[in-house]
Amino acid sequence: MAEQKQERFDGATVRGFEGAGSEGAKGRRFEGAGSEGAKGRGFEGAKGRGGDGAPGSPRSCDEHLVSITAPASFAAEQYQGLRLTIERLGRVREMKVIAISSPAAGDGKTVTSINLAAALARGTDQQVLLVDADLRRPSIAGMIGLTDGDPGLADALADPKVGLAHVTKRIGATNLSVIPAGAARGRVSEILRSPRLDELLAEARSQFAFVVLDTPPLLPVFDSALLARSVDGMLMVVSANQTPRKLLGESLNMVDASKVLGIVFNRDARPLFGYYKAYYREYFPQTTQLAGEA
Repeated sequence: MAEQKQERFDGATVRGFEGAGSEGAKGRRFEGAGSEGAKGRGFEGAKGRGGDGAPGSPRSCDEHLVSITAPASFAAEQYQGLRLTIERLGRVREMKVIAISSPAAGDGKTVTSINLAAALARGTDQQVLLVDADLRRPSIAGMIGLTDGDPGLADALADPKVGLAHVTKRIGATNLSVIPAGAARGRVSEILRSPRLDELLAEARSQFAFVVLDTPPLLPVFDSALLARSVDGMLMVVSANQTPRKLLGESLNMVDASKVLGIVFNRDARPLFGYYKAYYREYFPQTTQLAGEA
């Protein structure tokens, strides 16, 4: 591991490491950016709340999608910090299509993908597209209240007649749109090698300010390594104090180092919970004690 450099970023600890990320913005570490609200655990594949809410509304979304369900909360503010970093990187290099992955299942990559996309779409006129590119274990539709079985990415990759507009769903009156995974027919690795992938992403680039792809974990399958070739950057989500360093190292070795924007340390609120408790409560008075126990 290269020598660590310490700096401060939006109240969270940021460490740079050589060889990951763009020049001038190498290897960002976002501690706490992956906190999942007051209960702050990993929620890969968690079910949505259901109910009568429209897709993407707070009533229909999983409670840990804090950028949607509690946008004024402390946890949601951490995703705004992550958004700020993405926007800053975009001033250095092309940064429209961003993949989110993790070394293994259960690290919280899907929750991070949805919260980051919602944060990017909030309070601006820019349109943001969230894509469920985990064709083997899709979960975005269930987490935000979309109907299961709707056509999605796999359908558009398999049939040139199915365009981007056919599989894109606008979330209410927001600037966020979603492409569900759809139904994969055939070997997923071959589906992702289709030239249609780059065609669809090129079309998405022309219509959206940001495209966020929720991709499979890197080590069980090679899908994310294939997808990484078509994106501008990748964020790696790990479980703080749980993901083995060796596992993370093996994952990073599977993708082009220049594509890795940084590592999101999920389930770690220590930089702000504790010493700064009295101070953050002045800004986020509704934050519960459970947050400090996450």
